[in-house]
Amino acid sequence: MIEYENLGLLNKPFFDEFRAAFDETLESGWYILGNKVKEFETKYAEYQGSKHCIGLANGLDALTLALRAFDFAPGDEVIVPSNTYIATILSIAQCNLKPVLVEPDIHTYNIDPAKIEAAITPRTKAIMVVHLYGKSCEMDKIVAIKEKYNLKLIEDCAQSHAASFKGKLTGTFGEYGAFSFYPTKNLGALGDAGAILCNDDALNLAMRRLRNYGSDIKYQNEVIGVNSRLDEVQAAFLLVKFKYLQQITEHKRQLAAVYHEGLKSDFIKPVVHPDFYDVYHIYNIRHERRDALKQYLLDNGVKTDIHYPIPPHKQKAMQGILEGSYPISEEIHATTLSLPCSYYHTTDDIAKVVEIINRF
Repeated sequence: MIEYENLGLLNKPFFDEFRAAFDETLESGWYILGNKVKEFETKYAEYQGSKHCIGLANGLDALTLALRAFDFAPGDEVIVPSNTYIATILSIAQCNLKPVLVEPDIHTYNIDPAKIEAAITPRTKAIMVVHLYGKSCEMDKIVAIKEKYNLKLIEDCAQSHAASFKGKLTGTFGEYGAFSFYPTKNLGALGDAGAILCNDDALNLAMRRLRNYGSDIKYQNEVIGVNSRLDEVQAAFLLVKFKYLQQITEHKRQLAAVYHEGLKSDFIKPVVHPDFYDVYHIYNIRHERRDALKQYLLDNGVKTDIHYPIPPHKQKAMQGILEGSYPISEEIHATTLSLPCSYYHTTDDIAKVVEIINRF
């Protein structure tokens, strides 16, 4: 059986370093906002070319606190892609803001810049883009719209660690770049973890205050904040994995190349273009008989996943919040299939998957 993912096997090469990092953190006696968090924040900011990195408890909090930092009024509108993971939209709803869905490009699966302006109203305050599956959005066009209408720009980079557009890393185009380090990510912790990037000193201070009960100085609370701090243990594990991020990324790109070259034209493969450095957090294909293909692969020893089976506007929790018809999103959600593409998979594994798929 070729599994879709196996976190034990994925992390096995790092076990010895994880144990050493854990022991060092344990013996330090400092477990919240200590030296490991500071070190990770510094190194990740430097890698991204950003002035500030603020470690948080998870990726959802990164998006939610980014919106809170701008102090928008209830009912203000945030433009967001119609086919994103529900967390992106939850962050908007939890801030009492209105998500305004914009359809994706059917080829890239990212928000279609050509459709954004039509969704802008006097209540629009921000655009929240999502670099889905590890491919950057077309950020030059989106930044131009942001500047034309004086909007804030937040990047959901939960799936795009190390991805870039025209040589510029995702997370560095807007006011905030929000990251998740959930264990399955290309840069994954061993539990929930997140971070946010920014270049503005005031936004940096606002985020650090919000993550820590609204406090800059112990027992003095300037605003109503939350408890959302990247803990020392997860920061220590991330420092280990961070050393191998480029190696992990290049390995996944090699696996993707096997799919690109081997899969028949019956299957809609991810588009490849020199402006985009894709990192393949997820390698997805599309097929009109997706469910039958998924079952065929399982019957032949290959596990797959679907990202995502239900579009946000069809979710029960979003009824009364999301309105309208989104046929492109529905087509993507009905036909997409995620194939094995983990750091622990070998090119031989992927060649075997290709052989099986091509017999479908």
